[in-house]
Amino acid sequence: MSFTLDFALKTHPGLVRPLNEDAIGADPGCGLFVLADGLGGYNAGEVASVMAISSVLERLASSIDTFDKDEGAFTPDEPIYDTVTDINAGIYNAALNSTAFEGMATTLVIGWFLGGRLWIAHTGDSRLYRYRDSMLEQLTRDHSFSQELLDAGMVTEEEARSLPAKNLVTRALGASADIEPEIQNVEVFAGDVILLCSDGLTEMVGSYEIEGLLSINEEDMHETARRLVDLANESGGRDNISVILVRVLSVGEIKAYAAAAIEVTEGDLVDGELAPA
Repeated sequence: MSFTLDFALKTHPGLVRPLNEDAIGADPGCGLFVLADGLGGYNAGEVASVMAISSVLERLASSIDTFDKDEGAFTPDEPIYDTVTDINAGIYNAALNSTAFEGMATTLVIGWFLGGRLWIAHTGDSRLYRYRDSMLEQLTRDHSFSQELLDAGMVTEEEARSLPAKNLVTRALGASADIEPEIQNVEVFAGDVILLCSDGLTEMVGSYEIEGLLSINEEDMHETARRLVDLANESGGRDNISVILVRVLSVGEIKAYAAAAIEVTEGDLVDGELAPA
């Protein structure tokens, strides 16, 4: 079972940071969307996020091609786990062997439309949401200091947003020798909108504002992505901002992809039609 998808990707450095250490990517031919938010300061974070995105796209796409069909139906749990743990080792070792990359790490969130379901994997505080029936639901759980305090009942949601160490990530690619990504899968229906984003959006724009904007522009992924980034910048733009929006037009046996819009850091917009596969 496959999907017809309409999608838009946009990343922006924000108004404060001199460098965009976020990275975004997609392989629409296999329904794969990836976002990473680099950590570790100037240069290093950018290297880690780009390493993660390029490796995920290459490894997961090829995992389908190399799958032995005699083994039964393809399930992505193992390829995702192996890919994420291998990327973690690569970033960790690169940081150990170069003072220029010391301390670099990155968050990662993956959305893979495959076999009638959405497969989700993540580490860190970059998020994946589902908008369905006029309601926005966060499907990932932040790996962060503030989230741990929230889970323990030590702070309220409002207090968590104002903690001095609220942005401290407790699990990220490259931060330690080992990583345990969270992997799950959910059913997908026509009309669902999936949002992947870095904390540069969610720190500046509340969930109610995101939900309201999606309700207004539910059928225009390009304009909605642009407006989400604009809202984050209008609220201060204190961090890099990255957004991937994917609208499920239909779920069926014919694989096709609708118009895509990708906007890169420098602001160059690329619009194009992706021919049915």
